[in-house]
Amino acid sequence: MFEQEGTWDVSFAGSGFLGLYHVGALACLRERAPQLLRGTRRFYGSSSGALCCLAVITNKSLDFCCSNLLDIVKEIRKKSIGIFHPSYDCISFVKSRLENNLPDNVHELATQKVGISLTRWPDGKNVIITDFADREELIQAVLCSIYFPFYCGVIPPRFREDRYVDGALSNNVPFTDSNATITISPFHGSVDICPQSSSASLHELNLCNGSFQMCIRNFHMGIMSLFPPEPEEVADFCRQGYLDALRFLERRGITKEGIITSLCNGATSLPSSVIWPASSNQGKNGGGEREGKSGGPVINWKVPNVVVRDIAQFELLSPDLEAALKKSCERPSGFFARFSRSIPGQVLTYTLLPCILPLEYVYFKTKRIINWIPEAPEDIRWMHQELKKFGGFVFSEVKNRLPGSIWLKNFSSPGSSNVKQPPPPQSDLWKFDHSKMHISLAEIVLPPQPLRA
Repeated sequence: MFEQEGTWDVSFAGSGFLGLYHVGALACLRERAPQLLRGTRRFYGSSSGALCCLAVITNKSLDFCCSNLLDIVKEIRKKSIGIFHPSYDCISFVKSRLENNLPDNVHELATQKVGISLTRWPDGKNVIITDFADREELIQAVLCSIYFPFYCGVIPPRFREDRYVDGALSNNVPFTDSNATITISPFHGSVDICPQSSSASLHELNLCNGSFQMCIRNFHMGIMSLFPPEPEEVADFCRQGYLDALRFLERRGITKEGIITSLCNGATSLPSSVIWPASSNQGKNGGGEREGKSGGPVINWKVPNVVVRDIAQFELLSPDLEAALKKSCERPSGFFARFSRSIPGQVLTYTLLPCILPLEYVYFKTKRIINWIPEAPEDIRWMHQELKKFGGFVFSEVKNRLPGSIWLKNFSSPGSSNVKQPPPPQSDLWKFDHSKMHISLAEIVLPPQPLRA
């Protein structure tokens, strides 16, 4: 299917802080198979995958891609209580980076080339946006795609006329069921480029159009996607993305050199040239599948799976990516920075936390409210409408669950002819004649009283 350009797509899954996995896979495709990216018809992404799509069409360097994500990871790790610190604001951080680094014509580059997955609030319908009127509209679409409810805030951001939240909640891997789409995900599953699990579990969870193997490792990675670990551990996910993309290319014959096999055999020098297969028998869903005797596509399963801990010197495989990761993982070397990372500094920080945290909370919340004032009227109007809808829903549910006679007696309008009266009970125990309710005093017979002496 790679014979004609523009006949395949690439889809990046939403993965939170594990989005650096996409950067590693992208670095491998750039180095080993640039034709694969150049001939892609459209790049799809949700959440952090949408950021990777912008990096592809704007041709951002590896230093830029690695530093953007690792910078926010280092900021979170510096805070005393991590993402629960009042100064943590993921949306503002991403918005400022996009406004400062995206070119002015990025919306023209992204139109009909990038598809951003969004989840409409509150019905949960998935919407994929491919047309962008201007640069600000594109940035707003990306912010909606990474907005995780109650993690990033309470009021969903607005795009055009509706409110949207994280696209991964409705369509984590857009067009994952298409044979013409190369899918990339950092979670163990059945997509094209993903880590190969060593778990014996055969169960798979299909959630939000994404494939997840039922294993402990995926559960751990799901937690790390929201609560980031140390920058060095996040960098290992980037290296793993490079290795998985390389395994994908070699298993389908897109690269002729057995680089992974050479790594497993302990080779010290690796071929770095990229040779496109001359054969025209290139298969679907990742291409390069050789045709066997029976005429069906064949994948070279002999290419082994390699993890990061198996690579002693990753710089031999990709010097540019390794240099970018090491540079992005560097931390300030000043005295105060080194003291704050030491054990005495950590003890002092948590000791003073009850005194400092209330002041920080008041300061950052006041600052956020001041920045929210321009958008306050529209957001308050939206919250009022949502409360009215919620109140109407609760009112209708309560009405449907109340007994019919009580509801008609207390709440039905008088003179209404279209109100359906409840049928009378059919049991004989409940039959009652109201005409026999009139009893005179003469009919009351009192029991005889004993005579008193």
